[in-house]
Amino acid sequence: MSALLETFSPRRPGRKPIVPLSKRVMETALQPIVEATTGICFGYESLMRGFDRLGFPSPLALLDRAQETGELLALEHMVIGRALAAFAGLPGVHQRTLFINFDTRLIGVHDEAILDRLDAHLKRIGISPSSLCFELSERHDSETIAAFDTLLDRLRQRGFKLAIDDFGAGYSGLHLLSRATVDYLKIDRHFVSKIESLPRNRQLVKHIVTMAHKLGARVIAEGVETEAEFHICRDLGCDLLQGYFVALPTVCHADLKPSYPHLVQADDTRRRTASADSVLIRRQVEPLPTVQESASLDTIFELFRTSPRQAFFPVVNANNEPRGIIHEYHLKEMIYHPFGRDLLQNKDYQRRVSSFSTPAPVADVNMPAHEMLDIFTGANGSDCLILTENMRYAGVLSSASLLRIISEKQLTFARDQNPLSGLPGNRAIRDHVHEAMLDGDRTRLFCYCDFDNFKPFNDRYGFHRGDAAITLFAALLRRHFIGDGDFVGHVGGDDFFVGLSDVSPDAVADVLTRLLRGFADEVRDLYPEDDRRRGVITGQDRTGTEQTYPLMRCSVGVLVLDEGEILTDINAVTTRVAELKSRAKASRSGLVTDRLA
Repeated sequence: MSALLETFSPRRPGRKPIVPLSKRVMETALQPIVEATTGICFGYESLMRGFDRLGFPSPLALLDRAQETGELLALEHMVIGRALAAFAGLPGVHQRTLFINFDTRLIGVHDEAILDRLDAHLKRIGISPSSLCFELSERHDSETIAAFDTLLDRLRQRGFKLAIDDFGAGYSGLHLLSRATVDYLKIDRHFVSKIESLPRNRQLVKHIVTMAHKLGARVIAEGVETEAEFHICRDLGCDLLQGYFVALPTVCHADLKPSYPHLVQADDTRRRTASADSVLIRRQVEPLPTVQESASLDTIFELFRTSPRQAFFPVVNANNEPRGIIHEYHLKEMIYHPFGRDLLQNKDYQRRVSSFSTPAPVADVNMPAHEMLDIFTGANGSDCLILTENMRYAGVLSSASLLRIISEKQLTFARDQNPLSGLPGNRAIRDHVHEAMLDGDRTRLFCYCDFDNFKPFNDRYGFHRGDAAITLFAALLRRHFIGDGDFVGHVGGDDFFVGLSDVSPDAVADVLTRLLRGFADEVRDLYPEDDRRRGVITGQDRTGTEQTYPLMRCSVGVLVLDEGEILTDINAVTTRVAELKSRAKASRSGLVTDRLA
């Protein structure tokens, strides 16, 4: 082997051709790419293994050497052929996608050879073009390649999918995104690594996700290596995940699984939070019939003929993934153009539905409604929002449907309000806590307020005075917490919740101290003068034993989440808040502030 390395070392002059030996030592590794919310395998990225046995430190070094020696096309043919053969032998292959890195240096020189060889490979193994996605790297400047846009358009017209690899790492990604319709953005590992402790990276990833969805593309987070990175990328809206935390690349293809249960078992609070919105959304989904991108124009003409009031239809590929919409006016432009009808009837013209489809914004059916609205309003002039479930077409939402969803959500929110205090109830509190747990860009505080000695007061003086005490405290909360980042909710009975952000724990403690003092002073007026003078009342405890109780006050337990701290286990938060409330009740001041651990 040492002689082999010496012979093919990149440093040695008079080197032999790479490809013949590559066929003997190179292997195809496959790394799963999974759906972020289910852990189901969506596809695989093909990776080269064995380059080190040829004396190269990385696949990129091997490709660069092949370019120097004029063997890049032959090497690409070998890599793609082997990857397709490995992919074709996997179970459920027709429901999955193979992602292959494509060297853009071949464009403009070997276009026809590339397309012809691809067609031959696919026909031989019986796989449709929609099961193959080419990853275009930002490593090389595609701006200087005149034929670049033409080849990408031809690939897409034939049904292949396109992805921008390492998005954000190079200089050409945004240029490419502005010029070509792509199906996926693969966020570079740089933005994913330790994202739970990097607020700027979280903001960048969130904006990339929103931008991609508005353009009708999906987002893949690359290099997810820890559970924390998995949670953050999923909760920021990444559609697909890839990395060591999901599964390692393997040349033992029999070890690949259809799903990865450890991802499903990881906390799924985001999906539970979105479930209430999902009920509203699913009621409004319109399951419009779709048309295959490879279908003839006669197919879409027939759809428009039988549905004269429908102005557009969704376009999908062979895997039932959305590719955009085809609008009636696009066809009218062709029909009413001089010689347009003659062209459409010409068999040599061979235009398909894919030639007339345009991108449309896309969202998962379980996405929160306010995020859907943001995506739809940001996609100027779009006819609809295409919804998917498990990355497959599920239906469309029109602007009117989205407005109905938002209106119903507001009505649901109003119904959730406590009728006595007028404050938001448990559903809104839960949603606030969950969103705040994931927002590591700021300091957050959760304050749980609970009256002391409320039951004997309510038992002795009746529920009317008990209601008066609750109304009094709600008014005081509104008076003390009026900032933009302040959230005040009513858990029920004499329990209240306050959520705060971008404020120091000391400042919150000062406000809460004034609040508790004010409540203790004003609630005294609800007692008869004799009881106020004595400072105690008599009542029965929960076992029926009579005893004396001090006058009512409120205790508050405050949980602080520091900037950069991100949590996904809401049960751990609620348990800790309950502990702090119990400590506050046992304290002299009635106020305890602490952190999670």
